[in-house]
Amino acid sequence: MAVMTSTAVGRPWVFFLALVLIILWGMTGPMFDYSNSWQLIINTSTTILTLLMVILIQNTQNRDSKAIQLKLDELVRAVRGARNSLIDLEDSPDEVIDKLTKESQTFSKQYASKHKRK
Repeated sequence: MAVMTSTAVGRPWVFFLALVLIILWGMTGPMFDYSNSWQLIINTSTTILTLLMVILIQNTQNRDSKAIQLKLDELVRAVRGARNSLIDLEDSPDEVIDKLTKESQTFSKQYASKHKRK
């Protein structure tokens, strides 16, 4: 359901629908004498929608991240000489990731110094 919702709300017509609703709300201001209740309607609505959209965005990012990790894991498995210990690295403790990051940075610096153009 989250995938269908994120696809639907990502369409241009949803933006224009929201814009029309805001314009209509603004036009009703004089009718309600710009009362606190009138303001509360838009404040409450936007707060609820913002919360729902943040949750939806997080769900979409989680799905994308999982898909990317699966693709990268497949590439690691397919490349001869690659360190298979890096598969599922995202599930490792921060200390392990930090250690591997430092190793990678050291390797990058060594590689750069060996292959520096003069």
